[in-house]
Amino acid sequence: MGCCPSSFFAETHPEKYHHRQQQTHRQTPSSNGSEAEGSGEVPSFSEFTFSDLKDATNNFSSDNIVSESSDKAPNIVYKGCLQNRRWIAVKKFSKTAWPEPKQFAEEAWGVGKLRHKRLANLIGYCCDGDERLLVAEYMPNDSLAKHLFHWENQTIEWPMRLRVAYYIAKALDYCSSEGRPLYHDMNAYRVLFDENGDPRLSCFGLMKNSRDGKSYSTNLAYTPPEYLKNGRVTPESVIYSFGTILLDLVSGKHIPPNHALDMIRGKNIILLMDSHLLKNFSTEEATMVVDLASQCLQYEPKERPSTKDLVATLAPLQIKTDVINFSH
Repeated sequence: MGCCPSSFFAETHPEKYHHRQQQTHRQTPSSNGSEAEGSGEVPSFSEFTFSDLKDATNNFSSDNIVSESSDKAPNIVYKGCLQNRRWIAVKKFSKTAWPEPKQFAEEAWGVGKLRHKRLANLIGYCCDGDERLLVAEYMPNDSLAKHLFHWENQTIEWPMRLRVAYYIAKALDYCSSEGRPLYHDMNAYRVLFDENGDPRLSCFGLMKNSRDGKSYSTNLAYTPPEYLKNGRVTPESVIYSFGTILLDLVSGKHIPPNHALDMIRGKNIILLMDSHLLKNFSTEEATMVVDLASQCLQYEPKERPSTKDLVATLAPLQIKTDVINFSH
């Protein structure tokens, strides 16, 4: 089953190697349906063959592309289905993104240790020749970006927007507590809705798009100011990006932070709010979220809140339990 050369794993991580040999055999797609979709259990992190993932994605068919970018993008995400009927999301990296298989495997194993109900968890990887792929739980109910910016049937109600903010803060706090505080290019496309219609943070952003590549692919107007100076992501940079998501949630639009901060300073919070909410929101709650966004977007990284601060601020706003979600 070996994807990456087994020798370096046996030498550097004997406990992982032994576990991997057992898990790879167990995780190999089978027809018994023991890992069927909806089982509720997240499989242990393991290795996949390129053949497994090729079959699962119908030979990486363009019809299976679920990433928002086109099929000309360097890294593409595909929807796939294993023989055991588990749906998966497969991120396929460009050929030159991770030239060293050992480095890619080490990074994947690090992210693969994480398990949290607010994450779309990483369940495996493949490192076969020049091929580098990550495998994650599949989230069937689209992204926050689609529901906020490209909705057709219903906009996101205010209680769900509060839930998104809180759940993603919880995911970030968990990752930080587990020693993985860096998240690359966080935006509304990284927030996905699971089979229950609840928001989760994609685990793919916990790994860089390449060994040495840039971590932000979005418009530079939305990137942390310190990233423009040194090109590095820090835990404080992640908080800044979370602030841009808060702006997305309150406004229903992708507003450049500088423009939004000008509106906030001018006390034009109501003008900032999404008109599609039809004023069905608490002004007090909205003010708290906007204030938190403003703190996250501070120019000086040290002045931004911590992930624990995010959770503490957003937790009291989770009042409504019967939240309209997006499950099919």
